[in-house]
Amino acid sequence: MVAKKSKVVIVGAGMAGLTAAHKLYTTPGSKELFELSVVEGGTRIGGRINTTEFGGDRIEMGATWIHGIGGSPIHKIAEEFDSLESKQPWECMDGFSDERMTVCETIAEGGFVLNPSIVEPISSLFDKLMEIAQGKLVEDGLQNGDAAASKAGSRKLSVGAFLRQGLEAYWLTKKDQEEDCKEGGNWNERSLQEAIFSIHENTQRTYTGAGDLFDLDYEAESQYCMFPGEEITIPKGYMSIIESLASALPGGSIQLGRRVVNIEWHPNGYQCVGLENDHNLRPVKLHFSDGSIIQADHVIVTVSLGVLKAGIQQESGMFSPPLPSFKVEAISRLGYGVVNKLFLQLSPAATLEGSNNPASFPFLQMAFHRPESEFRHRKTPWWMRRTASIHPIYTNSNVLLSWFAGNEALELESLSDEEIINGVSTTVSSFLPNSQHHKQGNSLPREMCFKFIKVLKSKWGSDPLFLGSYSYVTVGSSVEDLDAMAEPLPRTGTPPLQILFAGEATHRTHYSTTHGAYFSGLREANRLLKHYQCLGVAKLDK
Repeated sequence: MVAKKSKVVIVGAGMAGLTAAHKLYTTPGSKELFELSVVEGGTRIGGRINTTEFGGDRIEMGATWIHGIGGSPIHKIAEEFDSLESKQPWECMDGFSDERMTVCETIAEGGFVLNPSIVEPISSLFDKLMEIAQGKLVEDGLQNGDAAASKAGSRKLSVGAFLRQGLEAYWLTKKDQEEDCKEGGNWNERSLQEAIFSIHENTQRTYTGAGDLFDLDYEAESQYCMFPGEEITIPKGYMSIIESLASALPGGSIQLGRRVVNIEWHPNGYQCVGLENDHNLRPVKLHFSDGSIIQADHVIVTVSLGVLKAGIQQESGMFSPPLPSFKVEAISRLGYGVVNKLFLQLSPAATLEGSNNPASFPFLQMAFHRPESEFRHRKTPWWMRRTASIHPIYTNSNVLLSWFAGNEALELESLSDEEIINGVSTTVSSFLPNSQHHKQGNSLPREMCFKFIKVLKSKWGSDPLFLGSYSYVTVGSSVEDLDAMAEPLPRTGTPPLQILFAGEATHRTHYSTTHGAYFSGLREANRLLKHYQCLGVAKLDK
């Protein structure tokens, strides 16, 4: 008699789900133990990874960067599958090299190019404050206003409060040096410094997913881990990593268009229903939107934190019975933000005023007046005013990229292409037309005639399969909530390991990243392999 294999169903065919499936299927001896299925609610694999093309260039609608190549499993896979070489142009193919940043223009609203002597001290202050928050820099390594900023901000609960206290402390040290700035456009020195500081704050919002940095927990920031080395994009696209993981699985093991609406489980064991002697019964039952059902011994849930948040709020609930209170509280407390990317294609006819020479769009950093300022450019739409930059995806590309976070990212999803083009065009016109003023050395031409002909945007917030982009630790939450997210169910009782959880929001030190999702999928696969005493299984990943 052939022993019954344990049925493992993985919900979600993103990085975490496919990593778990890959590990379970390729570990020696596992094929005799498991019957494996991956069910995906969408029509494609990849989850929040989605490589596509726009304007003839390869772009990423979701995950974009390998955050540090030193020790990154994503970089290792990319090397193994030859994903780091491509003849086709791709997003950020020239990274953010020193050469590229030399053409970066920081321009104040009204078209005033800012001298590096104004920009660099504030940029340096912000970088040092973030290094303190991330635990990379200690106070003793700072001088003057930077040390004062550290003392003023380190006791605050949020990253946003820490940064603002740091800026206030910096101003206190510079009080005797204040003078009016003759940049024009109703700017003074302090308002310019605050606008430059806000550029970096808005960039940090897209890095962390926090729509408001005052919601981002300060203590957790130092517990977040980063890999050393260069940050790069993948020439053949992030989907090449996903495809390499999926290629090892047998045909038919990934089922698309299978959206799970309810997961039944037995937190108190079979005894509660009197079925403990039914050897054909599997403890978990998955209900799908088409009415079909799959029974399983183990389910690895890799859906996003946004889907879990919606699932615990629904009247019917995603889980039957509902998840235990420790899990619900962790899901509720953790933050889950919306970050969207906007790509715009330039007309190849863009020219310099009074010339037939082509215009090259700069790497544009935008310093806005404060929203309450009576001098603000009133025609600039509100959803553009916390956008840090707009720039070609690589040098001389005719595809531009801008990042949005929070409410602005959600608003972007609701706008028509025409509204977006009009809003971006209006915004750009308030920065570029008079930009030959107030800059030493070479200046931008007076009029640069740019026309946007096509747009492409991500819609992670409104997509019911994701309902956002990635997780962060809020004030009032902690990394312990990430640990709670990772804990399998039931905590005690038989049968064990009915529901396991993976995904970037379940990793204590690498949340919000693709490699965090990878580690979590590996962790849960190893948990099952260890439970079944499969030979050669690695110890549970960190």
